[in-house]
Amino acid sequence: MLQNGDVFPSLIFARAGGGEIHLPGDLAGGFGVILFHRGSWCPYCNAQLAAFARAADKFAGEGIKVVSVSVDDREKSEPLVQKHKLGFPVAYGANARAVSAATGAFVNDDPVCLQATGFVLNPEGRIVTAVYSTRAIGRLLPDDVLGFVRYLKSSAKN
Repeated sequence: MLQNGDVFPSLIFARAGGGEIHLPGDLAGGFGVILFHRGSWCPYCNAQLAAFARAADKFAGEGIKVVSVSVDDREKSEPLVQKHKLGFPVAYGANARAVSAATGAFVNDDPVCLQATGFVLNPEGRIVTAVYSTRAIGRLLPDDVLGFVRYLKSSAKN
């Protein structure tokens, strides 16, 4: 598992809507949130992603970027983006075992997917908190992330 202070490993994924997502590079320069979601079929993941979409203005106001990653294919990922009006990049086609080896995320065997995992990165791409779940529940929530980043910003000024 990745620890606080570790640099998030370099990973590249296909992006719903086209292009690629480069982590942690695409989040550089500001705080970033990386969400591994189980898939479009998971009601808990849908709720989490929708909550982050609703908080988009607050995240933009704090300069926090969000990205989500799953093993889903493009045909499942793009409707998910549309359904929840996800304004942040959503990666698809992740190799669950390779991502697990790089990050320590837990893998579900049937269906094969990444378990809910979340990282908050500082502007240098270092982990300031990580949330690993072994099942569907236990994940980052928008209000918690906003409060934590605000705390980090204010304590850095002092």
